Amino acid sequence: MNVANAVSNIWGNTWPYLVAILVFVLLIIIHELGHFLAAKSLGVRVNEFAVGFGPKLLSKKLGETVYKVNLIPLGGYCAMEGEDADSADPRAFCNKAAWRRFIIVIMGAVFNLLLGFALVAVILAPEKSFATTTVAEFSPGAPSHVSGLEIDDEIISVGGRKIYTTYDLSYAFTNVEDGTLDMTVLRDGKKVKLTGVKFNTEKENGVNYIKLDFKVYPKKKTVFSFISEVFKTGISFCAVIWRSLIDLISGKYGISAVSGPVGVTAAIGSMAKQSLRNLLPIASLITINLGIFNLLPLPALDGGRLMFIGAEMVIRKKVPAKYEAVIHTVGFIILIVFMLLITLKDIWSLTFGR
Repeated sequence: MNVANAVSNIWGNTWPYLVAILVFVLLIIIHELGHFLAAKSLGVRVNEFAVGFGPKLLSKKLGETVYKVNLIPLGGYCAMEGEDADSADPRAFCNKAAWRRFIIVIMGAVFNLLLGFALVAVILAPEKSFATTTVAEFSPGAPSHVSGLEIDDEIISVGGRKIYTTYDLSYAFTNVEDGTLDMTVLRDGKKVKLTGVKFNTEKENGVNYIKLDFKVYPKKKTVFSFISEVFKTGISFCAVIWRSLIDLISGKYGISAVSGPVGVTAAIGSMAKQSLRNLLPIASLITINLGIFNLLPLPALDGGRLMFIGAEMVIRKKVPAKYEAVIHTVGFIILIVFMLLITLKDIWSLTFGR
């Protein structure tokens, strides 16, 4: 009985993180699948399609491509002929027209973004109505009401940032030091600027969160409102990621707010413990994040490659492969060092707390 209980406890603590790793791997597969399908359809030879890094666990050659599963499930790759070096093969990546290479490189991020929007649709599908950004009622003695917000006010911007969904509101209401915000609302058909709208706050993991003291009106679900809501929510997720990046660069958030694979896996595992349905929003946010991050014009990322291809399309001349390879190699080393530091930070936080 004790052995059974021990096994049950181990399994109970382990399965959420196995689910988290599976989700992480699936998001990476989707990204690499975008590159793979685009390469195949545009006539580029794919030598390997791998899930994970490190020592090989499984390998199977089908046609011209070797499909592999490697030990460390924190990445993957689609290795094309002539991707990082010159090749005499007419089907090599380097010998294809710039527009073909551009499509192949961008499709990894596109697949992540498409998956993110698809997951948003799955999340919203069971809902009978959707939340608006129009105030319906206040909690008793609500500070926001006392300081100027009224029932039927439609919140259209907070702190100068446009508000389209409640997800936008949630982000705008995060890390507000004194709980005081400037808003623009639509009141009786006219834009009204409100200054110094006050809220109570609570702190969690060093970040101030506003305690919402009002409820919003629901919106009836129809085919058109569903499509609109999926689109707006997906765009909101994209906007939140861009704003987070800008806020990180500007210093609004410290490096402690950044998570690597370990931190992300822990977050997914935590959601899985609560409910498997809770995985969908975070999986959607992560896959959109993965897509956007890869489009950043940084060496070693897809965005860095797109920058070189875009320059070639403008000046009608290739950047010498050896120079591009050096830049991507240096960028990759910097990226790996950064990820190692973030991973160590995540392990320290999970082990000893923040």
